[in-house]
Amino acid sequence: MTVFHIPGYLRTFTDGLSRVHLDRTPPTVGEALAALWAVYPGVRDRVVDEQGDVRQHVNVFVGDESIRFTGGLATAVGDGSEIWIVPAVSGGIDQDAARTAATAAGSPLADSTAPPASSSKVARASAPAGASSIVKR
Repeated sequence: MTVFHIPGYLRTFTDGLSRVHLDRTPPTVGEALAALWAVYPGVRDRVVDEQGDVRQHVNVFVGDESIRFTGGLATAVGDGSEIWIVPAVSGGIDQDAARTAATAAGSPLADSTAPPASSSKVARASAPAGASSIVKR
């Protein structure tokens, strides 16, 4: 069995479900997503673009591994896998632009030597995998 974890913004398209269970394990993420879309077609266009590639601001994980680094939609899905659809989180500050603006404003922060912000890896739990049909829970 495979379990999809559905983020809040997509639950409108999954009848409010935060998890969708497939009753079999598809061999790849692409096939697992196709099984999800067969039941919840509204999710498709919000996860992949017109060419069928995962959208730039959407991340898909199998367990704690991003499919961007494990083969994309061809990433293998094992029995008991959990697939996470996660909206990308970005932001921060361009420190050079902030210093320039602070200097122009005469702020003492213009001399700040704060190091650039860094990002950290978001861990995900791994587990189930599924395939053919979806069991609504």
